[in-house]
Amino acid sequence: MLRRIVIFNAFCVFFAASYIVVPGPAYPATKGEIWPKPQQETKEWTYYKLSPAVFKFTVKGKTCDILKAAIERYTSVLRTTHHIAWKHTKKTWKKVESRSTAADPDFKGALQELQINLLAPCEVYPHLEMNEKYSLKVSGISKLESDSIWGILRGMESFAQLFYMAKGYKDVLINATQIVDFPRYTYRGLLIDTSRHYITVANILKTLDAMEMNKMNVLHWHIVDDQSFPYQSEKFPQLSLQGAYDPSMVYTKTNIIQIVSYARDRGIRVLPEFDVPGHTRSWGVAYPSILTKCYQYGQVVGLGPMDPTNNVTYKLIGDLFREVQERFPDKYFHLGGDEVAMECWSSNPDLINFMSEHNMTKPSELHAYFMTKVIPLLGQKSKPIVWQEVFDEGVKLPSDTIVQVWKTVGAQDMIPILEAGHKVVYSSSWYLDKLDGGDGWSKFYTVDPRQQITTDVLDLNNIVGGEACMWGEVVDDTNLISRTWPRASAVAEILWRAPEPQYSLSSVMDITTRMEEQVCRMNHRGIQAQPPNGPGFCPIETL
Repeated sequence: MLRRIVIFNAFCVFFAASYIVVPGPAYPATKGEIWPKPQQETKEWTYYKLSPAVFKFTVKGKTCDILKAAIERYTSVLRTTHHIAWKHTKKTWKKVESRSTAADPDFKGALQELQINLLAPCEVYPHLEMNEKYSLKVSGISKLESDSIWGILRGMESFAQLFYMAKGYKDVLINATQIVDFPRYTYRGLLIDTSRHYITVANILKTLDAMEMNKMNVLHWHIVDDQSFPYQSEKFPQLSLQGAYDPSMVYTKTNIIQIVSYARDRGIRVLPEFDVPGHTRSWGVAYPSILTKCYQYGQVVGLGPMDPTNNVTYKLIGDLFREVQERFPDKYFHLGGDEVAMECWSSNPDLINFMSEHNMTKPSELHAYFMTKVIPLLGQKSKPIVWQEVFDEGVKLPSDTIVQVWKTVGAQDMIPILEAGHKVVYSSSWYLDKLDGGDGWSKFYTVDPRQQITTDVLDLNNIVGGEACMWGEVVDDTNLISRTWPRASAVAEILWRAPEPQYSLSSVMDITTRMEEQVCRMNHRGIQAQPPNGPGFCPIETL
């Protein structure tokens, strides 16, 4: 906690300096700096220029469709980068003093190629334990090497981010650089909520593009909730026909296949969440019998969480989950389990009798009973992820269950979960839907899940990662991207890079100016991230 306060104070002091007003951008963007910052990076003064007519990607090791698609994708990125620079300077070239890069002793000519050496066959889908380590050497003939296709993808993104345009020149340049890089956390996620507001497939794909640029690797898709049921089931078509906002606001089997494939090609897992037994009011539009009748003064006043005493509930859940598992190949399935309206259960005479017959004294025992029956419905195909309430209420969970911590206590909540031997995903400090005036990204940057726990008794490697959560109450297609980015970029870097031993004003300046470049870079690639640090602009140099 002390480290967090020190870092946050450093940010506060740094941003306070902005009250000394000078012309120009508040924090000038860097040029050719990578986000997230690599673990090991050595950059030289010598540099090369990009010429699309000369440069090429070549494959020296294994290959597969994922690599071929990545080469096509990054070829387009570099061509677009060069075209933007050429188009911009064509208009202003006569106004700029002409100078030849050939006269500069640090200039080493045109970049010839990037040799990609994938040392092992491609895996079919990304997964929790995937290897994302890579090494990159930029010279006339550059080399990228990894034992895994996922490491190759991360290295190709880093390579693309090293390019910049020198001020006053029409050339796109890249410095000689050596990198050895890998993530600290294996789970680096972003939650999107498509129930409170429907998000179009196009914007989900755009979100995946942004995640790739920030080296995040899990899209946690909170598909359905109380408000709407946009998942289109073949087995239970009435769920979306009656539960979606509109028949057009659904995700078909074809949509899901497209999203999962698009994510896979970028090394991103798609983790489905069907939250039960709470947050299920939209299920009950088509199937009211699976929900609990809530009583007040002896009268039914509405429907609440799923009815844990009704066998029909479990039959529907099991059949639906088996269909969902066919569409989502990830080995984990998020069952939710949070914020159950237990006062409804406590008001229902039938459930009161059931509790009495089963020697239950409190409704949380009904919750445990429900989850204990639902988890086996996943069978052998999926491992469960649950929100922390499921653990807190004493549900006996399989040892390989991951528990997602989201409540504000945060660090203390992780300790009993780790003591019980479960893996943890941390989200408590990274709720993107909560606006805190201004940008907010610097506050997200001050949190490191493992460093919040001071005891050395626990295996902190069981904190497998974290997740930024963009709940959908006030987010729709019009603002999803700008609300998410670049605040999620701060979470992405914390989960990727090695922690700084201490934060100084110079290191905070480095973080802040690199963030400026990352936002400009996302903007240039069509991701409309909001300005991160106040007044400024995106110079053409930050490509």
